[in-house]
Amino acid sequence: MMKALSSVSSFAVSLLFEIMNIWNTTSDFILLGLFNHTGAHLFLFVMVLTITFTSVVGNALMFFLIHQDARLHTPMYFLLSQLSLMDMVLVSTIVPKMAADYLTGQKSISPAGCGLQIFFFMSLGGGECFLLAAMSYDRYVAVCHPLRYPVLMSWQLCLRMTMGSWFLGAADGLMQAAATMSFPFCNAHEINHFFCEAPTLVRLACADTVVFEYVMYICCVLMLLVPFSLILISYSLILAAVLQMCSREARKKAFATCSSHVCVVGLFYGAAIFIYMRPKSYRLANHDKVVSAFYTIFTPLLNPIIYSLRNSEVKGALRKCMRQCAALKS
Repeated sequence: MMKALSSVSSFAVSLLFEIMNIWNTTSDFILLGLFNHTGAHLFLFVMVLTITFTSVVGNALMFFLIHQDARLHTPMYFLLSQLSLMDMVLVSTIVPKMAADYLTGQKSISPAGCGLQIFFFMSLGGGECFLLAAMSYDRYVAVCHPLRYPVLMSWQLCLRMTMGSWFLGAADGLMQAAATMSFPFCNAHEINHFFCEAPTLVRLACADTVVFEYVMYICCVLMLLVPFSLILISYSLILAAVLQMCSREARKKAFATCSSHVCVVGLFYGAAIFIYMRPKSYRLANHDKVVSAFYTIFTPLLNPIIYSLRNSEVKGALRKCMRQCAALKS
């Protein structure tokens, strides 16, 4: 066992040194960006900044309300607060660099910065996949086993699922970033994207990347399909339980409880599957940029809107917070 750990650690150290040597000899990359300097694109750029600001404020407010209001101290809302945290970090990783490049015209990014963007992007995307699966299990227990909810969805299990989501996402991000940045890159360092994304960067490599692309495809399929399968199982069981309910009011309440989560899952997985599970021959750079913008910029905005507007407890916590703020001012 010790020999195995020693060999793994020595391999990791050698890989790290190899990547650092490549970073030292590789010149900066050029991000071509999402917008041109035209009137229409300037309007879109301002709209993206507005959406980003609203997204960060909305998710920060959700995170604050959940941790401040005692009525929201339940596993369901704790998982929702982690989703808001992931969305805030994801937006902050991508948009500020894109905005600075557009405003200054300096579109370069160092190999180290590129590797960090890949790491954070893949970590947060993978972590969100597993977090959404944990949230679907929470809804399954709440609808199908409401009397046993404190036992089946204990705080200990909730914390384990949350830590597992962060850890699995970080492990995938570290592996993808290290493997991608270990390739030597050709003289053409122009990335036809607005941030460093592993599939786009691999196209610039001056080496045979077929094996890596195959392994990356398998990893993406597992990171997407395993949690998505768990989500489908959870909601299939929920649907079967709801259809057996005699009370129309109970069915309505159960559907209302789960509809918000279904909307978020559909938006997130639809975009992610389009990006990472299409055959290489069907990929177009412009399509990838638009879809990437959708689930890195627009989806984080929709999450707090969907959960807050359709949730009376969150709206009640917001009204309570506003009353407290008004009382402090007066």
